[in-house]
Amino acid sequence: MKDLLGLPVLASKHGKDVDQLIIYVHLLMLVLFVGWIIYFAYALFRFRASKSPKADYAGAKTHLSTWAEVGVAVVEGVLLIGFAVPLWAKVVDQPPKEGEGTPIRVIAQQFAWNARYPGKDGVFGKQDIKLLAPDNIWAVDLKDAQGKDDFTTYNDIHVPVNKPVLIYLSSKDVIHSFKVIALRVTQDAIPGMMIPVWFTATIPGRYQINCAQLCGNGHYNMSAGFLTIESVAAFDAWVAEKSKPSGAAPASFE
Repeated sequence: MKDLLGLPVLASKHGKDVDQLIIYVHLLMLVLFVGWIIYFAYALFRFRASKSPKADYAGAKTHLSTWAEVGVAVVEGVLLIGFAVPLWAKVVDQPPKEGEGTPIRVIAQQFAWNARYPGKDGVFGKQDIKLLAPDNIWAVDLKDAQGKDDFTTYNDIHVPVNKPVLIYLSSKDVIHSFKVIALRVTQDAIPGMMIPVWFTATIPGRYQINCAQLCGNGHYNMSAGFLTIESVAAFDAWVAEKSKPSGAAPASFE
């Protein structure tokens, strides 16, 4: 069924549950489609003019249609309560504990993705909104020693394979939406808010980042961002290379 639907490559653990829900919904739609086609053909034959030359205004005399509607509602309830809600609760309410996942701060802008990493020590330098300035767009405390190895990237996000990743998502200007199809991840980026979104990547590769919200005339440029899934060793080497001894924040986004 998955092959018939032509679902894209899957590269996250929770994505299997997402695809399963999609398949079940499509199966329900297929059953309803075939059922209504059969009923339509039956109605055309059963109530043809030659068989029923005079209209009957009495209407249906059985409760078959009512029970059919109840049956559909029950199946939809099972999909919602048995699959959709538990999946949502697991993905939203059960993020990795502090220190278990790779933390990344991502700020969307017109029209790109900016990421900040905690460097080799795995700890972000202190941030304070009071420090926000044209030459300190991440509002970091430049005196904090733990921020000396923090670094930023532009349209280039790297994550380790088979390890939880926790992204803190926000926006510089308008509402964007962080979407990586292979990860089955979609989350709005809202100005003034820092929203956590997490996943565990499973297949190394380079995957496109899309914006699922129309964010301006250059909306299409948001797809210039890429997320690279790589081995833990390769990720650690990349972090070591990118880490800087000085904690100076870039003067502005690219």
